[in-house]
Amino acid sequence: MKVVASWSGGKDSCFAYYKAPKSGLEVASLLTFMESEERSNFHAITSRLLDVQAQAVGAKLAKQVTVAGSYELQFKEALLKFKAERVEGLVTGDIYEVANHEKGWLERVLGEVGLVPIRPLWQQNTTQIFKDFISAGFKATVVRTKLSALGEEWLGRELNQQFLSDILKLEGVDPCGEGGEYHTVVTDGPIFTNRIKLTETRKSSQGRFGRLDVLRFEVEAKR
Repeated sequence: MKVVASWSGGKDSCFAYYKAPKSGLEVASLLTFMESEERSNFHAITSRLLDVQAQAVGAKLAKQVTVAGSYELQFKEALLKFKAERVEGLVTGDIYEVANHEKGWLERVLGEVGLVPIRPLWQQNTTQIFKDFISAGFKATVVRTKLSALGEEWLGRELNQQFLSDILKLEGVDPCGEGGEYHTVVTDGPIFTNRIKLTETRKSSQGRFGRLDVLRFEVEAKR
């Protein structure tokens, strides 16, 4: 089946993309929804860094700018373009229901477009997903936090066994951040031909959220 993969730049979408070909799926492109021409939704990853990620995993990348009032319409418009290219499904990194939408939102919207939802991580144990992600060799860094759950000191932390150990000590915080507690940017992994090194970052707070701005990064070829 020919599919498009939703790509936030973070761990869950990356892990789902990694798993898709193992199920016999042909991924035609990545698709990122943007808050502006310069930054992605939720993760606030820059357009340039998203491009470098796509190049590192050897995939095409399409970007769709969305606004709150017409998000669903723009979501459908982006998918209809792929459907015209014989794409049959959308791969997502969803573990639970899509945040900020009614139950079954993704199934309804994809059904209206005529695509099939494919969710390799769906309703799996989030501690195990975290362990499998790092065991596979992926590297990711926290770039956004919900400050009521995780303070600014979590920004810039790499996902590893120590991170998991620390987050499991916190009551009410999901190890994969499924309550919106944190978002990440993936910088390396088994599907990356180049690794990304974050060389200059800046922490900031914006209302209820903390953000790690990546000011500079380097791309290193893997041998």
